[in-house]
Amino acid sequence: MFQIEVKGYGWGGDGGVVAESARARKLPYVGPVIIFDKSVLESLNPDESVWLDQFFLTNITPLFFVETLADLEKKARSGRTPENIVGSLAYRTPDLNSKANVHHHALLEGELSGKGKIDMKYGRPHIGGGRFVELGGQTGAFFEDSPEEQALMRWRDHQFLELERSHAKRWREALSHLDLEEIYTHYQIRFAGHPKPKTMEEVKAMVDRFIDNPDQEQILIAGLGSIGVTPKYQEEILARWHAAGRPPLRKFAPYLTHVLSVDLVFMFGIGADLIGRGRPSHKIDVAYLYYLPFCMVFTSNDRLHKLLAPLFLRDDQSFISGEELKADFARLDAHYSTLSQETKARGVYVFAHSPPHDTSFLVTRLWDKYMSPKWRERKTPSPQPQSPIGKEFSDKIKEMERMAKSEGSSQPTQSGESDQMVIKRMVSTTRGKWTRFPPEVINRRKNANGDWEDILMEDR
Repeated sequence: MFQIEVKGYGWGGDGGVVAESARARKLPYVGPVIIFDKSVLESLNPDESVWLDQFFLTNITPLFFVETLADLEKKARSGRTPENIVGSLAYRTPDLNSKANVHHHALLEGELSGKGKIDMKYGRPHIGGGRFVELGGQTGAFFEDSPEEQALMRWRDHQFLELERSHAKRWREALSHLDLEEIYTHYQIRFAGHPKPKTMEEVKAMVDRFIDNPDQEQILIAGLGSIGVTPKYQEEILARWHAAGRPPLRKFAPYLTHVLSVDLVFMFGIGADLIGRGRPSHKIDVAYLYYLPFCMVFTSNDRLHKLLAPLFLRDDQSFISGEELKADFARLDAHYSTLSQETKARGVYVFAHSPPHDTSFLVTRLWDKYMSPKWRERKTPSPQPQSPIGKEFSDKIKEMERMAKSEGSSQPTQSGESDQMVIKRMVSTTRGKWTRFPPEVINRRKNANGDWEDILMEDR
């Protein structure tokens, strides 16, 4: 599979951990931020998966990577090896307009230490691993492929490290030892003498009342204990909470509040006989919901997600079933398949830089809801790397990369804001039947000086 190097250039970033602009609710480009679970990607064929990457900014959660890798430990079926299954999933995983969100444990650590502020409002991915520089009086952040994204590239070629195989085995073993019956018994006792909730909405209301209990110190201690914070670190967090004037937990640690709420709704739901106890993987599935604040759209075919996700989504977020999204991608695929061969040869990036204006398409309606109102006015991109503007743009990115690698810091600037951001990655040039980029982009390579040049026929 042929790949090319691309660099995305954007604005904004709170301390270098937020991938898209913090300054506008409506995104000016790329697409609405979406989180998908493995069930959705499994349902898409390679041709349909192109449109997930083309029309959305996909936030890929750590759970997806671990679940995908865990398939290495599954028994082969229908003549397919586990390596084939994982490789096929990796091939369909978005690699252009995608971000790998940092683990929720890292986000909790940043919030509880007071060193990081978690954006819970705009539905944007939180990424890590950036190198921070100052260039021309402005601050910048430079990001390369995360370890998870590098692993996906290997998995597409059926290359797996022994460490990854061991991790997959431990993951499957951990699932087999998860005891949902124990959770059920514990929360049955909690309901003793009280009427059981009859709906998940009643469970969510019960959890909200518990979290808003006047004794906020005990709720904070309970929350810290639930995520495994050590007693010594708990003391430090409590001291910071007291120094801040003992604010409500929702204000002091909104992300901890969200994670705690997800866990309690799940466990109370089991105790109320509203969530089944037959699938140990339920505990893993529910962890996807930890990342809901970091998207605009959440999509899944999982019944547990369909039951629980709407309880935690803001009014400005959407839940879309995977079946509905797949059907729309199939319609889009049929729509673009009618184009001439000459047009299709220019690449998806050019002829489908935004979805059709026809609002019968679900993707179009989502763009109307989440994108800049002017998205229909966007002009078809025309790559001109040799133009003065293109050269100036390229030189600025190149200098930021050089500075980030030679003198960049792993710590953001004191203000916590980055004026500019560059994300570098390797992406596939084709997927399924589709060519993704125009020939003048594909048929180029870097020379010894790091400048782009055309590939000569004899070099191919």
